[in-house]
Amino acid sequence: MLLPLLAPLTGLPGVGAGIAGLIGRAIGGTRVIDLLFHLPDNTIDRRYRPALSRAEPGRIATLVVRVLRIDGPARPRQPWRVVAGDPEGGPATLELVFFSPHQARRLQPGMVLTVSGPLEAYGNRLSMPHPDHLVPAGPDGRPGFVPEIEAVWPLTAGLNGRLLGRAMRGALQRLPDPDVLGEWLDPALVARERWPDFGTALRTLHLPKGDPDAESRARARLGCDELLAEQVAIQQAKRIARRRPGRSLRGDGHLRAETLRRFGFRPTDAQHRALHEIDADLERPTRMLRLLQGDVGAGKTLVALLAMLRAAEAGAQSCLMAPTEILARQHYATLSRLSPVPVALLTGSIKGRARKQALEAIGTGAALLTVGTHALFQDGVEFSDLALAVIDEQHRFGVEQRLLLGDKGRATDVLVMTATPIPRTVLLTQYGEMQVSRLDGKPAGRKPIRTTLHGMGAEAEVIEAVRRALARDAQLFWVCPLVEESELLDIQAAQRRFAALDALFPGRVGLAHGRQDPAIRQAALDRFASGQTRILVATTVIEVGVDIPSATIMVIEHAERFGLAQLHQLRGRVGRGAEASYCLLLHDEPLGAGSRRRLSLLRDTEDGFLIADEDYRMRGGGELMGRRQSGQAGYRLAGGTAFERLLRTAWQDAERLVERDGALQSARGRTIRRLLALFGKADAARTLGSG
Repeated sequence: MLLPLLAPLTGLPGVGAGIAGLIGRAIGGTRVIDLLFHLPDNTIDRRYRPALSRAEPGRIATLVVRVLRIDGPARPRQPWRVVAGDPEGGPATLELVFFSPHQARRLQPGMVLTVSGPLEAYGNRLSMPHPDHLVPAGPDGRPGFVPEIEAVWPLTAGLNGRLLGRAMRGALQRLPDPDVLGEWLDPALVARERWPDFGTALRTLHLPKGDPDAESRARARLGCDELLAEQVAIQQAKRIARRRPGRSLRGDGHLRAETLRRFGFRPTDAQHRALHEIDADLERPTRMLRLLQGDVGAGKTLVALLAMLRAAEAGAQSCLMAPTEILARQHYATLSRLSPVPVALLTGSIKGRARKQALEAIGTGAALLTVGTHALFQDGVEFSDLALAVIDEQHRFGVEQRLLLGDKGRATDVLVMTATPIPRTVLLTQYGEMQVSRLDGKPAGRKPIRTTLHGMGAEAEVIEAVRRALARDAQLFWVCPLVEESELLDIQAAQRRFAALDALFPGRVGLAHGRQDPAIRQAALDRFASGQTRILVATTVIEVGVDIPSATIMVIEHAERFGLAQLHQLRGRVGRGAEASYCLLLHDEPLGAGSRRRLSLLRDTEDGFLIADEDYRMRGGGELMGRRQSGQAGYRLAGGTAFERLLRTAWQDAERLVERDGALQSARGRTIRRLLALFGKADAARTLGSG
């Protein structure tokens, strides 16, 4: 019964390969169901249908007219003009203006048309430039049909609303009857919310009738459908994950003790709690899948190293995978300094003999600890006995990459770390199949970062403050959002800012951005870390993985262009030593109310979890079982003010359902299987659960 919905777009009437390609780019898919999930973002009211003599300019009107004459252009580039009148012979006229001759040439005097579009007045003439609709009367003389309320869908270049609307009507005809499709939502919920069935909800939105309440209920229904599919897949993954065979890792603590001696500080209470939870997982005979989340500077790397050393004490290998070479090398430097056992490094830029030696150490088991990038899960990398994989900045990796790394070992435990505090809403979704440990404090000795706001008009004062800071031998970051000048964004680019600062402070300024050769960028970071340069002008390439305790000042240019979470991460590059640190947020003037609210929140708190929740509400949380990380949770149907309420409803329902009927064998379970298939989640649980 689902095959017509899962079929390719080319099966729809009038949709060939070319049109299917255009539609596919607009909807982000190739199936009929993807088209149905492409909801309109607006409607046009075409119910104003007066007689031509009473039509008022300035409104969208739908009129029945008779063609009187057709005037071609007198000169090139002039429009075609079609003069039409009342079909009953009244004196009023309407001038239809066409800038393309295609439609005008199809018309003939005497034809009766239904036209719809915005009316304009030119002197005493009533005009409709390039009508939205132009439909000839039927053979029986009845006026052509134009919908009273018209859906407006997001489009792409080369695709118009009429093409998409015709395809959409064909897709709607493929919807099964409600009795055949069944109801996968809780009947009590549907009755309480007065929601329509799945098919009716789609028709209500794609063929609107001007009933806002009905459309609101339809959107809520479809949003809950999508959220329920997501949550059932996650709950099934969690159920499968609990049953995965693992291995028990136990150690005597001697390597950990040496690391803590080298570290020189007592771990925080939060670090102790997290490590206790991880140890309990490592000791169990099932595989660990745990998320370690913490604020900037909360000490995640130390916890990860101590977990890796437990595997080493058990005679097994562990690895730490980072999304960028900068971050991988930073972790390598930290682990090498603290670990009592040698640490191997494997990244894409390591070639020749060094790469061969690293691969040999990994393959023989001589390297009990390895740090690397995506290079760790390439085909040529073979671990002797990988027992624990630590993945940093999980949101930058896809599920498939995590699984590839897990497959490198035997019953590999997985610890995921994120330096970005995760909103409570996202914890229910993206990380729903994981156990969670949270680091909610900073190590002893860290001082607060004083954050201040400054208009770009105060740039001279900021430069003078930089001069005073350099006089007392301070180091600072200056972050710019772009690398080059842009015609779209009126902001100072990193290269221009570097040139300006280097002219003021010659030989003391470095530059790091994502378009540099990695070796050049790393050299700039190394010169800054060693103190050879005192100012580092950079893009967001320094957002993670840069740990330079001597840097105490962060200047962020055009801060209103960044998201809150990103600003918080950038600010976290300072305040990593014992000295007082400062963050200066430079912004455009005047600053809008929303931007001022966001920047003021950052000024007033360093609580990354509070900031993350606010950022999620304002910007959305990214795709939860995929790779997109922006927009209202990356969903096609779910969103709006009711999102969090619907998410919690779907989460609770999915948890109860999977607990009672994990295999989805009940009558409702079978309808849930159809839901999972429609939303592309049929295999998601098996994929996540086997990772």
